[in-house]
Amino acid sequence: MHQHRESRARGRRAAFLLAAAAFGLASAGAADAKPGDTFDHVTWDASGGGADSSQYSALDQINKGNVAKLVPAWTYKTGPGQGPHFNPLIANGNLYVLVAGPRGAGSSLVALDPATGAEKWRKQLSGGAGNRGMNYWQSKDGKDKRLLFVMNGALTEVSADTGELIPTFGTDGAVDLRVGLDVDITKVRPLQTDNPGRIFEDTIVMSLPAGGAGYSSAPADIHAYDIVTGKLKWVFHTVPQKGEPGYDTWPAKDHEQFGGVHNWSESTMDPETGIIYIPTGTARFDFYGGNRPGDNLYGNSLLAIDARTGKKLWHYQMIHHDLWDYDIPQAPKLLTIHKDGKDIPVVIQATKFGFVFVFNRLTGEPIWPIEERAVPKSDVPGEKASPTQPFPTWPKPFARQSFTEAEINPYLNDADKAKLHELFKTARNEGLYTPPSVQGTISMPGHNGGANWGTSSVDPVKGRFFVVSKQLPTYDKLTLPTGDQLARAQASMPNSGGPDGEGGVQPYSSGVDFMLQSDGQSAINPPWSLITAYDMNTGNILWSVPNGEVAELVKKGIRDTGSVAPRGGPVATAGGIVFVGTSSDRKIRARDADTGKVLWEYELPAATEGVPAVYKANGREYLVIGVGGDGLFAPQLGQTKPTDGDNQYMAFALPQAGN
Repeated sequence: MHQHRESRARGRRAAFLLAAAAFGLASAGAADAKPGDTFDHVTWDASGGGADSSQYSALDQINKGNVAKLVPAWTYKTGPGQGPHFNPLIANGNLYVLVAGPRGAGSSLVALDPATGAEKWRKQLSGGAGNRGMNYWQSKDGKDKRLLFVMNGALTEVSADTGELIPTFGTDGAVDLRVGLDVDITKVRPLQTDNPGRIFEDTIVMSLPAGGAGYSSAPADIHAYDIVTGKLKWVFHTVPQKGEPGYDTWPAKDHEQFGGVHNWSESTMDPETGIIYIPTGTARFDFYGGNRPGDNLYGNSLLAIDARTGKKLWHYQMIHHDLWDYDIPQAPKLLTIHKDGKDIPVVIQATKFGFVFVFNRLTGEPIWPIEERAVPKSDVPGEKASPTQPFPTWPKPFARQSFTEAEINPYLNDADKAKLHELFKTARNEGLYTPPSVQGTISMPGHNGGANWGTSSVDPVKGRFFVVSKQLPTYDKLTLPTGDQLARAQASMPNSGGPDGEGGVQPYSSGVDFMLQSDGQSAINPPWSLITAYDMNTGNILWSVPNGEVAELVKKGIRDTGSVAPRGGPVATAGGIVFVGTSSDRKIRARDADTGKVLWEYELPAATEGVPAVYKANGREYLVIGVGGDGLFAPQLGQTKPTDGDNQYMAFALPQAGN
């Protein structure tokens, strides 16, 4: 069975490589791809499983027939500090994790025995490191092995054998990510990010963070570095500069002040073509764009870039002139689907606003039509909202895209219900893409809804796509800053003359209102989270079920609500299973990939937020996941606060013979 699955995958790969060669993109070594490399999904050597971000494992020792027997195999206590979101990396005979220390303390890099969880070594770092993932690289002869992560705003390299800095990389083992920006970098704070970047051959591609959430922020350029030396190879401007395509989608005046448009989450590398797919975020400010009329390329876009040269091959903008903080929030997924008698290499992008966009990943052509449709107009002085937005005609959305008064949560107390009924009388609520307003706007999904980082996976053999969604609204109300805020320049605008001077624009600000009620519940009725499975060969939804529960509501007999604001990502396996953790009930579950039915679940000592890893050590398959902390919004729901002693990595496996 396993060989049959691999042969099917290789057959599709061969067809894909022919298409890539015709497009002029196949790398010299692509035709030499062999079993055991990243694309065969038997390793877990980068965040999300590999450079292709599949969150898929071709291992099948644990399968639908025996997953109910899973037991804890080992635990590793990480100590006080933030609960681990880190996706473990297995390479070089080790399982590597980054451990966030207490506030003000640095992170630690730890190498564990993958079979036992025993600590091999622990290296205290000089600062805080990205808490979601890192990269492993080794030279062709296997003698030079390195780990790459971001610490103190610098791309940092250490020996994978010892954890010691590699002094020949950059300056004493690190490269300041600000170097290469076309601004005065002394005025830009260190660009720390949880996005670990992606590797292709001897190049690592890093997406810079915006360096601020106000009207002014640093350009979020994309940089490529030589892995051996740290030399900057190329730069791509996500806010185009004069003479570059897309420059005219921004005002020419004060153009150098515009920022945002950052890939804060994650990206995806196709290791066979060398194309990196990068989803971008909104331009600043997130909820008001009177200072930036135009479509604002390459904001809220999917970029396909040649990792060798930095050349943009194609792009698609999914939100024009974003006003909702609808960043494109997660790594695109790669599949080869069978449609109309042809094998088509595709890239799939899930969004905060519930749509799934699917493109031919070589050409950027939509697999199904995408229509520009009229959307509600803005009534805010100075705002020039886009009159249309893209609407995929297929597949169907995976998240609700409206919130009506009839959908007010029935489990709320009477006082909360009454307040919400009053809110509905005054708020703008015209469905998807209703702009933020001075009177207040109900947005569904809100900017913490839909998909988010790490919350999708694929089965590359069956052509399936699994996505976890948050079904949560927000209330977006624009306000003018007070005199005190203006005095402290908290709402200063980049326009000539300032907010009150000639050429200025009113500096609206917006609070963050997730519409959580007095007992922590959402304003909208459940389910608050779903996990949805698509057959991407047809675009059909195979199943969609509530993802988790809320522990305090279960005690009252209220079931199948979905977890509140989960940040746990799924992992699909060749064993026909989808593993996913949830926070508001502190569980990890194994679901039947064909039906969504729960086959196994385990109650964890704390919340889990992040992506599990699946690997094999000494012939035994393991599932490992980070555990710790409350979980987003969970404290308001009445859960017992976990202790620092609950912060840990937990590994599960089938019982060994004799146990």
